[in-house]
Amino acid sequence: MYCKNCGKEIDDKAVICPCCGVQVAEVPKENRTNTLALIGFILAFVVPVAGLICSIIGSRNAADCGGNGKGLATAGIAISIVELALAAVIVVFYILIIVGAIGAAMGGMTVLI
Repeated sequence: MYCKNCGKEIDDKAVICPCCGVQVAEVPKENRTNTLALIGFILAFVVPVAGLICSIIGSRNAADCGGNGKGLATAGIAISIVELALAAVIVVFYILIIVGAIGAAMGGMTVLI
């Protein structure tokens, strides 16, 4: 390849001409790692609320990281929501069991919600 400014032959991978110092190609951007998307995905399995928060922030930061981590962030959001919904169903189930047990202990009165 030849420099557009001075016309001298330069390396094909050169970004700046070593002879005249003019930029001859685009500077490649580094792909940053979207750490919050990864942390959010991992936390989604352990602490769903923290996983949801980190995954949402990681999803919004994906554009700054060249799109890296968008899939992990989306998966972390989905997994966190599913786990939170299951936890809510389990809590309601236990409350119904406790209310039924209290009703049975009070002489057979049943309390239906």
